[in-house]
Amino acid sequence: MSRDQKFFDLYSLVIGILAAFALAILVLAMKMSDLTQGVYTRDTAEYQAAVAARIRPLGQVYMPGEESEAAAPVAVTTAEPAPVATALSGPQVYNSACLACHGAGIGGAPVLGDAAAWAPRIAKGIETLGQHALNGFTDVGYMPPKGGRVDLSDQEILDAVAYMVDQAQ
Repeated sequence: MSRDQKFFDLYSLVIGILAAFALAILVLAMKMSDLTQGVYTRDTAEYQAAVAARIRPLGQVYMPGEESEAAAPVAVTTAEPAPVATALSGPQVYNSACLACHGAGIGGAPVLGDAAAWAPRIAKGIETLGQHALNGFTDVGYMPPKGGRVDLSDQEILDAVAYMVDQAQ
């Protein structure tokens, strides 16, 4: 047997297998199309409506003199609920505003619970401490007004001062 004959036989075998494989795919595709064509065909109104919805224009063009009856725009307003203002307690204000300086003694601030550092300040009176906290104080260190939290009410700041004084005694 010649080499050309062997090549031709092998070539014919590969072509035959590929042709059989292509025929199997064709038969499978035809079978699948027969099973699915009853569900959604091009001739049904459902299919035509889906195509029309996909390709419809975003707007309409009217020639001069033509008018379309457009729906009047409706402004929908919803009433927003009133914000509920809840006052923070002394410990909550301390943890959110005062802790930054009074927790580590930054800027000359007396540390919470340090009775020796708080004693001279408490001796001036709780009203003076409250005024220093509300308006700021710079004689010994730096205390910004309301501890830098101007969004807090005066009563919340005074509650935080009372809490810190209680912790120092």
